[in-house]
Amino acid sequence: MEEINNFFSLKNTVNSVSDEEVLQTNDYLEPIKAFARTTYNSIYVIDYQKKGFDYVSENPLFLCGHTGEEVQEMGYAFYFKYVLKQDLDLLLKINGIGFEFYEKIPVEERKFHTISYDFHLKNQEGKIILINQKLTPLFLTNDGKIWKAICIVSLSNEQRSGNIKIFKKGDNKIFKYDLEGDFWKSEEKIELSDREKEVLSYSIRGFTITEIADAIYVSPDTVKFHRRKLFDKLGVNNISEAVAFATNNKLI
Repeated sequence: MEEINNFFSLKNTVNSVSDEEVLQTNDYLEPIKAFARTTYNSIYVIDYQKKGFDYVSENPLFLCGHTGEEVQEMGYAFYFKYVLKQDLDLLLKINGIGFEFYEKIPVEERKFHTISYDFHLKNQEGKIILINQKLTPLFLTNDGKIWKAICIVSLSNEQRSGNIKIFKKGDNKIFKYDLEGDFWKSEEKIELSDREKEVLSYSIRGFTITEIADAIYVSPDTVKFHRRKLFDKLGVNNISEAVAFATNNKLI
């Protein structure tokens, strides 16, 4: 239990919630469950008061051979069983620096920030996968602590764990954490052209180059030209990596 408590920063301790705060959550899981049925991503909801999970979707990516219900029951013990040891230490680090960052944000802006990071899971068959997790606050307490948060899990397009970033909705800046220097730095987001966004959007829907060309009234060679520019801009090698990068970094 003490190990699990390490995941819950004193800066974000939620000892109790008022009746007024509880009213915020009436049936809040229903739209999340509906969303989970329409996406390939894994979704789960953290409750920082209960120090566990309110919900875990059935997408197998995150489950390591368990059902969503079993992972929900395991709660944070799941991490100690399936996250690589060095990445478990990383997650504890992220918790600390993440809550320190949130503490400096005006309360009314906290829900608009998302923290993204990558870590390894080792499933029951011994297969290791690198996943990306994005955590966004759902409900705050009256004093601005994060009470519940939604986590969206997808395959990472990175080569190693870490890659800690914080985004704010509507803001063109990304805050990246330098693990070696132990500090945050801000960078401008990559800007995609309208054509590049179109190519990505149609690629996500499974369109071929020819089908994209027909849909946006250009030649296949023009689509290939925009794809090459897109790959160079994102530093990727193919359209699958481009889609993963753009999704993970909220470019589309």
